Amino acid sequence: MSTMYTTRHANLIHLLFLISLPYMATNKFSTAAKDGVTDRITCIDTEREALFAFKQSLTDPSDRLSSWMGDDCCQWSGIQCNDTSGHVVKLNLRNPLPSSRLGGEINSSLLELRYLDYLDLSSNDFKGIPIPEFICMLQNLKYLNLSSSNFSAEIPPQLGNLSKLTHWDLSHNKIEGNLPKHLYSPQVNLIDLSYNHFDGPLPLWSINSTSDFYLHGNLFSGHIPSNIGQLMPQLRYLYLSENRLNGTIPTSICAMKNLEVLSLRTNQFSGEIPKCWNRSQPLWVVDLTNNNLTGTIPSSMGYLRSLNILMLSNNVLEGEIPPSLQNCLQLMTIDLGGNKLSGILPVWIGTSLLSTSMIRLRSNSFRGIIPQEWCRLPILHILDLAGNNISGAIPSCIGSLNKLAYDNMSVFPSCKYFYEEQLTVVTKGRELDYGRTLMYVNIIDLSGNKLTGEIPKDIASLTELGTLNLSRNHLTGSIPDNIGDFRWLETLDLSHNKLSGHIPQSISSLTSLSHLDLSDNNLLGRIPGGNQLQTLPDPSIYGGNPLLCGGPLSTKCPGDEDASNLLPTGEGLEDNDTGKDDEMLWFFVSMGLGFVVGLCGVCCTLWIKDSWRKLLYRFVGIA
Repeated sequence: MSTMYTTRHANLIHLLFLISLPYMATNKFSTAAKDGVTDRITCIDTEREALFAFKQSLTDPSDRLSSWMGDDCCQWSGIQCNDTSGHVVKLNLRNPLPSSRLGGEINSSLLELRYLDYLDLSSNDFKGIPIPEFICMLQNLKYLNLSSSNFSAEIPPQLGNLSKLTHWDLSHNKIEGNLPKHLYSPQVNLIDLSYNHFDGPLPLWSINSTSDFYLHGNLFSGHIPSNIGQLMPQLRYLYLSENRLNGTIPTSICAMKNLEVLSLRTNQFSGEIPKCWNRSQPLWVVDLTNNNLTGTIPSSMGYLRSLNILMLSNNVLEGEIPPSLQNCLQLMTIDLGGNKLSGILPVWIGTSLLSTSMIRLRSNSFRGIIPQEWCRLPILHILDLAGNNISGAIPSCIGSLNKLAYDNMSVFPSCKYFYEEQLTVVTKGRELDYGRTLMYVNIIDLSGNKLTGEIPKDIASLTELGTLNLSRNHLTGSIPDNIGDFRWLETLDLSHNKLSGHIPQSISSLTSLSHLDLSDNNLLGRIPGGNQLQTLPDPSIYGGNPLLCGGPLSTKCPGDEDASNLLPTGEGLEDNDTGKDDEMLWFFVSMGLGFVVGLCGVCCTLWIKDSWRKLLYRFVGIA
């Protein structure tokens, strides 16, 4: 009995102890917190001193590093430490504002940060100094961003030895010379060396990871390696545009199963476009603009079901647009301008490619009519067919292009990624290149064709249109009376047609108009007035219309008189009034003097001639 009681008592005490443990721990933690005692790891002394030395070598005009004081560098702005060891692992001094750029020198004291794996000094201004070679000794570095910081000279060749590097961004600097021949970073997922002065051949780097490769905007020359598809099989983005590359486009590109963006624009590539495109490729951008490519557009491009942007302009391509492209249901941009393409305009663009927002086929040899089906494209906002052999009338349904009729940006489908298209359009009488603002450009350019018939009245319902160019066609009839309904029209060119009748008075309502050309038509009558038209004083915009009259032409309209004679103004009017007053004054003075002289003459005669005086008295007496 005693033993059983003792056992039960011991078990009860043990149970009470276990229940009280959480409360004891909480109380201990609270007491420690009250006493200011914590287990937080603080900064390593040598690393703090290294950061102090690094700060002293920098210029900091906006005092961005004001928090760099005290013993715990882990609390400083831009610094991150490992929670367990306290070592500095991240240094992020990316500049947020143009007025707060850091400068000066990059102190080698950073070598004390042996565990640093993230270094970002982007968007600062280091005044053209070279990239320090000691950065190549930070063996744990995974993320390196020195972009837009005004570095120059050559890239340290040892930079390719950073075997753990996954993110390498040196873009928008002035770095020159060749790239390292070898890259020992098998896990790299981004290399951005764009917009520098690199030259020489492309490196034969072997990259097995899924990565993005940006080398555009440099001076690279030579060929793309023929085995690039085997060297970089997992590549997603390949940007080699705006260089001096030549040769043919290697067919091994078709072996890249993850390739999404292929941008080779503005180089010197020749030969044909590869014909090996296949369904397994997730390509959504193919941009081969401004090269010397020949042959036809491959029908195999119709397998690229994810294609959003197809830009093949300014090459020497010929033949017709392949019907297989109607399978690319997500196609938004079709830019095939400046080639030798021919055939009729495909009807299926208006029935299958309902996501199309930009069609640019200018400067080719397309013929036939503009399909009525194209009026169904709900987000079309750039239609450029200038310089072809298109005939027939402008479709009467053109006013149904919803994007040009309503200000509604929400109608654009969302793209998977952002790609900055560069499109050349003719507006305000000159060629302009658009990039980021392209989605806000609204243009219809049908100039330089063989269009006939009248300008559809409903075209004025496209109130968001910024440029309308119908020049150099065979259009007849009059300018629509509702032409003034265009709210945002900046450019109106109807020159070199056979238009007749009066210029509508509503044209003076185009308050945004800055470029107008109505020359070489059969227009007649008085040119309308209005504040906006008075800002366009060049008479040549109305030239070649012999029956037009009024300003700014020198031809006067019937019934007009010389305004200077009809309505004297200013000082001349005052002088004229003064002259009239003087004339009236002298008129009355002369009348008075004449009366006095005449009266004196009669009186003197009567005084001298006695017989006249007696005769006068006798006459008065008889009266």
